Formats: sequence, structure tokens, C-alpha cells
Amino acid sequence: MRTRLIFGGGLLLTFLGAGLSARAQQSRTTVLPASNEDPSYRKEFTYGINFNTRGGLIGGVSVRSTKPLNQDFSRFWSIEAVEVKHPKEQKQGTGYGGLFVIGKANYMFVVRPSVGLQRVIFRKAPESGVQVNALVGAGPSIALLMPYYITYDYTPRENGKPVGATDYRNEQYDPQIHSDLQIVDRAPLFSGISETKPNVGAHIRGALSFEYGRYRDAVAGVETGFLFEAYPKRLTILKAIQVPDSKLNKLFFPSVYLTIYLGHRS
Repeated sequence: MRTRLIFGGGLLLTFLGAGLSARAQQSRTTVLPASNEDPSYRKEFTYGINFNTRGGLIGGVSVRSTKPLNQDFSRFWSIEAVEVKHPKEQKQGTGYGGLFVIGKANYMFVVRPSVGLQRVIFRKAPESGVQVNALVGAGPSIALLMPYYITYDYTPRENGKPVGATDYRNEQYDPQIHSDLQIVDRAPLFSGISETKPNVGAHIRGALSFEYGRYRDAVAGVETGFLFEAYPKRLTILKAIQVPDSKLNKLFFPSVYLTIYLGHRS
């Protein structure tokens, strides 16, 4: 599946790059006549909700600012914040009525600033219809690894029965030292925030956006595409007994995503 994603993403990026290169070459050699379809706005600002194959129910959020260069091309900057999950993550119930993710050592939150170029493929009518845009973008990826904490039962026992006061402690989960039978629950989300470690990588994306709207100053639509992300070292999300971290965790994070966005123009 991962090979197909990488291959498909490569084809998409190659197609978009070739189209943008050809268009740029044409603009250098041909003087285009003035058009009535020149942009009627100077800036576009959108915000959206992201869904992706590396996230949960909702992957994250994003904002983007776009500035038209001419009737066909625009440049943009954006910033996206998402949670990246390991594809093998599985939740398990505890004997105390709680839930935890088996072997999860760290949460991985990623902030992705990007710059890119957008081209209009199919232009909508002035007041209605659907406009199709192609875009490519790239930038750094700042991964924040925050320890995954659990509540663990250290209460002394004799013959399986508690002796003395209940002793529950919140600490980072490590399947090498923690027994699943004594895990009470997942600890509160930000229990390990003070131990968060940043890691810097890079990403590139190629996508198509389908813009809807009846008014020139309002923007709504969906964007779907492929994102390829890489880091110089393996980022530990999961651990397993007798399995090296290097075999369980990867350097590369390809994903397919969909963003639903709203915004305005000025």
C-alpha cells in the first residue's frame, strides 16, 4: 500500500511540475493579451480541517494565505498542525475500566509551514460553479514528540490483594517495564508536555483543490492530494517487547489527505 502511495504521489507531483514548468516557459516567450478574467482580489485567506491516512478521525487544522500573480497563477504560504499516528496503533481496555494504546511511547504532533505555487486548471463562472486548481508546495516539518503517559498501579499486593494505600503514578509508557495488567488508564493528554522533544524534517505535497462559491469574496472547497514527509532519524512512536525501535518506526511518512476549507478574499 505504501509503495502505491509513493508511486502515485510521484506521478502526481511529476504531472503538476511539468504543467507548471510548461506554463512558465510559455509566459516567457509569449506576450499574453489583457483578460477580463484577471483576479478581482489581491489576497485570499482560508482555514480548514484536515483528514489524512496518518491521523485519527480528524487529522488537524490548517490556514493558508494566497496572493494572485496573474489570471492563472498564485503563490501561497500556509501552516498546518496535525497529529501523526503509527499505522499499527491499537487501543486496549484495562482491568480498571480505562483505555490505552498498546506500546505507544510518544505522541507525534507536526507543524508544517509551507510555500508553494497554485495554477487554475478550470475556471468557474464569476458568481457560481466549481473551479479546479492544481498546487505544489514544500517546506520544513517540525515534529514534536511528547511522551505518552499512562496511570500505573504500584499498590503493594499480597496474594493478589492490595496492601496499604492505593499507589497510582503517571509516567511514560514503556512495554519493556510496564505490565498491561497494572495499567489503570491513559494519563491526561498533556502529562508529558514538559518533556517534548522537537525534530526537524521536510515535506512536499501535490494536490488538486475544488473551489465552490457563489460570491467573489467568499471561498469554500475541498483539497485532496499526496504528502511525502521525511526526517533524518527515526522517530519513536511505538515500542514493542523484543523488537528494535528501528524496525518498528520509520524515517518516511507518506500520506493521502483531504482538507475541507472556508475563507474570504479582499
